[in-house]
Amino acid sequence: MPRTPAFQRVSADSPAALASERYSIQDEERNGLEIAEAALGNPERAGQVPFYTGDKTGITSTLTLLAPGESLPRHFLIPSRAATSLSAEDQNYLASKGVFSLPSSEACHCLLQAYFHHVHTIMPIIEADQILHFFHAGRLHEFNLLLVWSVFFVAVNFVPSSLCEREGYDSRKAMKAAMYSHAKVVLLQSSLMLGFWHSEVDEHVQPWYWTGISVTLCQILGLHRNPDAARYNASITDRQRHLWRRLWWTCFFRDRWLSLTLGRPLRIDLDDCDVAMPLVEDLLYDLNNVPEPLLSAFIPDEVSRLAEYWIQLIGMSRLLGAVLSMSYKTARPKPSREEVETLEAEICCQQPPEKAAPGWNGPTRFYLHHLQLHYQAILIVLYRPCITDPPDDVSLNHQTQWQETIRHKADFAASRTNEILETLAQESLLEYALPMTPPLLIPAMQMHLLNCRTGNSLSRRLRLNKLNVCMMVMEEFQKVYTVASIYRGIFAKAIQQVCPDRLDEQQDTSVSIPAAAPLSARSDDVTNATAAGYPGLGTDMDNMVDALLDESSALNFWETWGQLWVG
Repeated sequence: MPRTPAFQRVSADSPAALASERYSIQDEERNGLEIAEAALGNPERAGQVPFYTGDKTGITSTLTLLAPGESLPRHFLIPSRAATSLSAEDQNYLASKGVFSLPSSEACHCLLQAYFHHVHTIMPIIEADQILHFFHAGRLHEFNLLLVWSVFFVAVNFVPSSLCEREGYDSRKAMKAAMYSHAKVVLLQSSLMLGFWHSEVDEHVQPWYWTGISVTLCQILGLHRNPDAARYNASITDRQRHLWRRLWWTCFFRDRWLSLTLGRPLRIDLDDCDVAMPLVEDLLYDLNNVPEPLLSAFIPDEVSRLAEYWIQLIGMSRLLGAVLSMSYKTARPKPSREEVETLEAEICCQQPPEKAAPGWNGPTRFYLHHLQLHYQAILIVLYRPCITDPPDDVSLNHQTQWQETIRHKADFAASRTNEILETLAQESLLEYALPMTPPLLIPAMQMHLLNCRTGNSLSRRLRLNKLNVCMMVMEEFQKVYTVASIYRGIFAKAIQQVCPDRLDEQQDTSVSIPAAAPLSARSDDVTNATAAGYPGLGTDMDNMVDALLDESSALNFWETWGQLWVG
């Protein structure tokens, strides 16, 4: 059907005519004028909305012709043109979805407390003083409800089950699903929190989806660039500087670890960024305005130490990106021995403290151990490719010895992961696990599984026991995170294929297999049950196991894993 000519007359009462009346050509030109005036530092109206012009060829590059040699700011604020209120139709729709019906005051208090104790210190992306002020004043319903529901969504995992029941939900998972439905809208801060969603099978890639939106929005706003690169930008407040750095580096953190977890390419190229690395002050800035009673009620006592750990986690994430770029890109030259050892030395400089100090509370102790799990995972990801494919500049005379040294280091990191897990279990800290915790076990579990194929009978049984420890911990995680159940199903099938004789032997000895490790006779049941709960998984399980056992590349498993959920 031919398109209607652009010049065809339309009814004065048609939607097109009404829209044209509201958004006239003059208004559009006015918008351009306001952008230009703000860029030149002469705005007629106060700006409220952050605007980023882009780099040298951006939207305001024409203005640089007016003053050759001078640089204009890339970041400034422009007047808001957003509607001040929702239409009645939109309000009715949101009301029907329960968006305006917040939980009880007791539940809101508990959820906010859980958020600040368990989530904010690893993803410090909201302004703590503002949301606490609205809650304390009894005006939480007047705050950004999308952000409120997103905060509640990520906090549900850490509240008592009894609270969920009092709010009318059968379980934490049911309450989390309800919170997610309230918050499913595209905004930067909320998209980062919505990236926590790891529940239903068809939602598995939601973290990748939402984090991608977050990165895109950051780049649209120019958060990857230093607003003071040309000169100090007086239009940007210190509050905005601190918040923007937290937002950008949280996006960066998620980008690096989701790239590993899902076998996806890195979205962020640091060569395009000049924003400063985050500081402890960035995380603590908002708390300076929080009254002492609210600080005591909601903010962890060790928040300054946790802020330091967050800075260290961002540093580790930068090094993970370097590892993935060096050894796991599809089109890549093989790294040299010097490159591997230089990167190894940088990673070792990020080693966290070994032990928590006496008197630390549970969330703080967990955060330290969680940081240790990240560290060991990075080391294993660095070492794995070198075990079977050493650098070309390692001489043949020293190649075997060098590979054995690398394998020993990878085994040590995997064993150290088990020690950390045992500490978490002994200190009853597994309940503090975050959505990104289960994937941190996979590099160590892969090493244990590969080691089950070599050595004498006793050594293989000992290595299987190490894998069993990880499987038992995954069993605890699956009470909250469905992804842990899927991991267990995949490794159950792998164990059946790699060492069925070991499992049979253990049945006949006094050393019983922990409940988490599937018996040979029951492995098919485990696999079939997993496949029944997740349509399509059973037909791809063999491919998953083949990828899992590919010793040459840790990412083969992740790539196959990712294709399974988006294919």
